[in-house]
Amino acid sequence: MLFNKPWGVLCQFSGDGTRPTLADFIPVPGVYAAGRLDADSEGLVVLTADGGLQARISHPRHKLPKTYFAEVEGIPTAAALASLRQGVDLGDFVSAPARVRAVPPPVWLWPRDPPVRFRKSVPTAWLELSIAEGRNRQVRRMSAAVGLPTLRLIRWSVGPWTLAGLAPGTWRTDPTASLPNSTPRRR
Repeated sequence: MLFNKPWGVLCQFSGDGTRPTLADFIPVPGVYAAGRLDADSEGLVVLTADGGLQARISHPRHKLPKTYFAEVEGIPTAAALASLRQGVDLGDFVSAPARVRAVPPPVWLWPRDPPVRFRKSVPTAWLELSIAEGRNRQVRRMSAAVGLPTLRLIRWSVGPWTLAGLAPGTWRTDPTASLPNSTPRRR
């Protein structure tokens, strides 16, 4: 299943009742998120009942690319983009190189509720960034490390799956729910 997770929704099925969870949007029993998005991130979450597929999607060993659109504070310099392309030292690890480019605001972009804060004196820009690691808050940490704090983060794709045609808070099943060459490796 493909789900367009809205801002503020916890990427889990249980919660304490103070914030919405996946259960508030997906009435399908037995499926689990293959990877997570922070509550303050939006976009594609892949869900499956197949434990093997879930592991192949979410485990960093399989290096499944994930593409994000990030609205950042500031204007990206060539040096900042080069740093992201080389890998960024985040203290506890050095990120793998990212594919990144400055882009105009996506034409498919929906309004966020609540809106991103606006400051007249601070310009913003959009980046399209692809990584294969997906560690905790990695894109936000990477952009901040090069002087471009993330204001809004939307995951557009996970491997072959994209948000195309999915409004925030909606989901659909995907008949192509397998990965090419998705046979798990044995040790």
